[in-house]
Amino acid sequence: MKLIISLVVFYCSFLLNAQTMNSTYEQFSKDEIKLITSKSAQTPMRVLLTSSTADTKVLRTVSKDLDPKDPMIKLLADRMYATVQDEMSKGVGIAAPQIGINRNAIWVQRIDKEGQPFEFYINPKITWYSSILRYGREGCLSIPDKFGKVYRSLALQLNYFDLEGNQYEEIVEGFSAVIFQHEYDHLIGKLFTDRIVEQENSTFKKADEINEVYYQTK
Repeated sequence: MKLIISLVVFYCSFLLNAQTMNSTYEQFSKDEIKLITSKSAQTPMRVLLTSSTADTKVLRTVSKDLDPKDPMIKLLADRMYATVQDEMSKGVGIAAPQIGINRNAIWVQRIDKEGQPFEFYINPKITWYSSILRYGREGCLSIPDKFGKVYRSLALQLNYFDLEGNQYEEIVEGFSAVIFQHEYDHLIGKLFTDRIVEQENSTFKKADEINEVYYQTK
């Protein structure tokens, strides 16, 4: 009997929390809707640049979660995809703040999957980072012609919603994990150049000096 009561209390609490979470979603503003609907789904959007003070203010702003069921997200996703596929702004990922929308939405090319498809993620949250890091070269659509080497976790755990409103959690590894971290930084107002500066005061040691690390080749 106590178990049944506990389960009922847990279920009611879960429903209450779910309702509370849904109530915290802010609908798209009129300005956001105007920007998203200003052109067709296949039309690329302007990429914000750090060379502009107004653009930088947007890029430095922490983004807000979206209601995964909002029908406007599909058009936002289409226009973001058109932008990251455009020859003028082609890349391996893009975040909504980069096209002027401070919302938690990103496209990432899944290098780790067959065919290396682009996938759209709503309200992505990185809940775990591996202590093993990768040191590699990065660039950014919002900082053209500038590159630098950044330490990124080699694996991470990600929680997100897809375009159908389904919630998932998965472990991502390798270069795809690097792309996720780069795009996720955009959602919290960070740029890869910030990470480089932060890491200048950190100490890193090669993993093979601490652990015996091997790769099986066949």
